[in-house]
Amino acid sequence: MSAEIMSAPSRKPRADAERNRVRLLDAARAAFAAQRGLVSMEEVARLAGVGIGTLYRHFPNRDELVLEVYRSEIARLCEEAEALAAAKPPLEALRSWLLMFVDHLEEKIALGEAVKASAGEAKADVTAQLVTALDILVTRPMAEGKMADPGIEPLDLLRALYGVATATPGPNWDGAARRMVDILVNGMRR
Repeated sequence: MSAEIMSAPSRKPRADAERNRVRLLDAARAAFAAQRGLVSMEEVARLAGVGIGTLYRHFPNRDELVLEVYRSEIARLCEEAEALAAAKPPLEALRSWLLMFVDHLEEKIALGEAVKASAGEAKADVTAQLVTALDILVTRPMAEGKMADPGIEPLDLLRALYGVATATPGPNWDGAARRMVDILVNGMRR
C-alpha cells in the first residue's frame, strides 16, 4: 500500500468538538484558579457541562489539561500585546500588558505545582512567545522616542515581576508587583 492511502488527511475538528474543548479549558481555568489547582477532572467536566469521556478525549490526563490551560493563557496574553500596541499610546500599551502579566502570574501561582511540573515541557516555546510579545511593546516606544533604551532584554521586565511575585510572601504580593510595573515603566520613560 502506498503512503498516500495509509495516511488520511487531517480534518478540522467538528464545531461541537471545538466548542467542548473551549468550554473545558474555560472551566478548568476558572476551577484551577478558584481552588488553587486542587480540582478533579470530574469537577472540570461537570463545570464545563460535558461528560467525563469528552474531557478525556480532549485531554487524556490532568497534566495535559493543565499544560493546555497554561498554553492558552500565554497565547491570549501574546495576542493582547498586538491589540494593545495597536490601540494605545506606546508606554500605556506596555504598562497595560505588564499589568496583564501580573494577573497571569496570579493565575499561575494559583495553579501551583501542577503548572510548574507541566509547564516545564513548554518553557522554551512559552518564553519565545513572551519575548515576541514584549518586543512588539518595547520597540515601538523606543522608535517613537517615548522610552530610552533601557539596555536590558525585554524578558528582564518579566523576570522583575516574577521575582516580586515569588519573593513577596502572602496574599498581597500583586500590589507590590503592580507598583513594580509603574517603577519599571517610569524608569524607562524619556
